[in-house]
Amino acid sequence: MCTQTKAAALMANIPRADIDPSGVFKYVLIRVHSREEGDDSEIDIVRGYGWAEYHADIYDKVSEELEKGGRLDCECIGGGRIKHDPQAKKIHVYGYSMGFGRANHAVTTEKLKDRYPDYEVTWDNEGY
Repeated sequence: MCTQTKAAALMANIPRADIDPSGVFKYVLIRVHSREEGDDSEIDIVRGYGWAEYHADIYDKVSEELEKGGRLDCECIGGGRIKHDPQAKKIHVYGYSMGFGRANHAVTTEKLKDRYPDYEVTWDNEGY
């Protein structure tokens, strides 16, 4: 019998991408791990918001929320910027984080394509 851990169940309900509805803003790519014994499941999630002055502001807020119950652990695996233009249905991922380094924009782009299937989602390593 295969039983799902509580951490895996929690991870199944975490949105893979959550970004502001429009604008240019910082984003982070976060790897969420299970802290449960014998459970090595993990997921990568994208979070991007205009309110953040620093990439760490986003990571700190999101990781604090996810780690609350003690079943999940987070690590920031990079950052960058997102330009979200809902009128044109385009999202562009670029740049890097001074504190966390450059996220794997290809991974970020895939998460955003799943969340916004009718958008053109592109990326490059140019810019800050």
